[in-house]
Amino acid sequence: MKEDSAAQSAKKRIDELTDAVNYHNYRYYMLEDPVISDFEFDKSVKELAALEAVYPQYVRVDSPSKRVGGAVSEKFGQVKHNIPMLSLDNTYSRGEVAEFDAKIKRFLGYGAAEEIEYECELKFDGLAIELIYKNGIFVQGSTRGDGVTGEDVTVNLRTINTVPLKLQKDISYIEVRGEVLMDKEGFKRLNEEKLEEGLSLFANPRNAASGSIRQLDPEITSKRNLVMFAYGVGDYSKENSFNTQFELMNFLKSLGINVNKNIKVVKGISGAVDFFDYIAKKRESLPFEIDGIVIKVNDLKLQERLGEISKSPRWATAYKFSAKQEVSDITGIEVSVGRTGILTPVAILNPVNIGGVVVKRATLHNQDEIDKKNINIGDRVLVERSGDVIPEVVKVMSKGEKGGAFKLPAVCPCCGSPVVIDGAAHRCMNELSCPCQIKGAIVHFASKRAMDIEGLGEKIVDKLVENGLIKNVADIYYLKRGDLRELEGLGEKSEENLFNSIEKSKNISYDRFIYALGIRHVGEHIADLLVKYFGGIDGIKNADVEELSSKFGIGEEIGKSIFNFFRLNSNIAVIERLFRAGISPYIINVSASAENSRIPGKSFIFTGGLKDFTRDEAENIVKEMGGIIEKTVKKKLDYVVAGGEPGSKYGKAVKLKLNIIDEDEFKELIKQK
Repeated sequence: MKEDSAAQSAKKRIDELTDAVNYHNYRYYMLEDPVISDFEFDKSVKELAALEAVYPQYVRVDSPSKRVGGAVSEKFGQVKHNIPMLSLDNTYSRGEVAEFDAKIKRFLGYGAAEEIEYECELKFDGLAIELIYKNGIFVQGSTRGDGVTGEDVTVNLRTINTVPLKLQKDISYIEVRGEVLMDKEGFKRLNEEKLEEGLSLFANPRNAASGSIRQLDPEITSKRNLVMFAYGVGDYSKENSFNTQFELMNFLKSLGINVNKNIKVVKGISGAVDFFDYIAKKRESLPFEIDGIVIKVNDLKLQERLGEISKSPRWATAYKFSAKQEVSDITGIEVSVGRTGILTPVAILNPVNIGGVVVKRATLHNQDEIDKKNINIGDRVLVERSGDVIPEVVKVMSKGEKGGAFKLPAVCPCCGSPVVIDGAAHRCMNELSCPCQIKGAIVHFASKRAMDIEGLGEKIVDKLVENGLIKNVADIYYLKRGDLRELEGLGEKSEENLFNSIEKSKNISYDRFIYALGIRHVGEHIADLLVKYFGGIDGIKNADVEELSSKFGIGEEIGKSIFNFFRLNSNIAVIERLFRAGISPYIINVSASAENSRIPGKSFIFTGGLKDFTRDEAENIVKEMGGIIEKTVKKKLDYVVAGGEPGSKYGKAVKLKLNIIDEDEFKELIKQK
């Protein structure tokens, strides 16, 4: 009976872990939005593997132990790998690394004192891919997928500069395997852009790289500054032979394949541990995120003898940096308001030393995370600090006296305006006046494609706000000459130029004015549509959610965002002050310009540089003559205007056999009848 009880308990736990790991695999690979740390995930995988080894009769058909990586997205074509792309087993301690070495020796029949030669590399935190070359030409690229079948992302991989389209040497066939990464700076810039656009952020550079490679529009991928580092091969033609992993990596380098320079051959497992310690010290200074090192048996014949176990090679392991965790008590929860109005809860902790750093605060992310983890003031919690990542509360160890979960306030703690729930975020919609959002709002308002106030960049805005000269965007137009003289770095000439630019901005098209207001989800295209359908502010302000959503198919989320923006009296007050200051937006009179035009109702997209127009000038001419500006290449596009050095839009247009014209043809087209 006792044995049956233990077996039933194991079966229940195997089911729980199978469901949990599959769910987190889905969030990681398909949504690029993990909700647990890698450390927690790896612990669950190890526990499941251990239980399945003891109770194989309870291994489910959908067990993650039968898979290698993520699921294959239906968005892309499928590619079956000639040789499965295996994942690595993980080790976290010197003891586990020593056991990895001991297992290899036992399998090979070596004595305990014999030393194996290992090749050590960085364990990059990116997306695993395979590149196929035939006769030296890149013909296909795919993700690892589930290890057997991946996603065809050839077009996107072609946009990465470190993926050579032609090898430096002739080789009839080779499958190069590597990792696609986004560097730390690129990741930071991308998330800053997403913040400005009001979009959800990537959790880390790994998710950003994965999301970038799996874009349906390769032009987006091309702008993400991705890098590929090779770590090995799948199948290859045998006109070249190698004895060691190190020789193989050097051969890849000779082909023009990007291989990271941090590779070292060591004698014995102690040499691998020394390499780990050396890289750990360099980790924060590296331009890319890494989560440890990879230790590989260097001799390729020994690799072949060792073979693989389930989903992992027996001859390699990932020695990962330990996640740094400690337990502390939450003494309070503060709510901060970010530049885009998102309320972020932060736990105030009893000071605790984690990895040599005293941690007093940890992010709680959002209300969903608080509710899911059931976090409140007084709880004893597990806190994780990994590298330079903001410390976070992983889970509650024991509940405090308050019980339940903390709730974010219904009004903004920064300005007192109502808070709306926007997906997982709680957001203050007082975009134009909230002190916590004002700097970002002013920079956007003054940007080139909005009001185009030259000289009003981030540094000047910071000084204006910090000196109390500006509290909202309308205050720009009430500044007086002499107000700015005391600001460091702004001389008399710079002040004069700024005031001239402010005055010039008062005469602006209505669509740019609407875009400048920074309404969440309202970019240039939607601003243009709003003006076309509703006219000026009054028409947009008086429209209900259904009208805003259905008029031109923008969807309920964007419709609600526009509706909520104009329900705030503070936003209306700022707009009225802008008008009183002399801003006089005009609606482009399409009918007058379009009467003798050849292009009313025709759709255009521009790619590459034009000689006689800026992009803005060309697009405005099209709008004034009744044409439509599109932002993405699609089948029902009337004209693709290609200038010098056109981008990926040109390639897509060629593939779709669209009507491509040059600048001279465009000039002919816009001549009046």
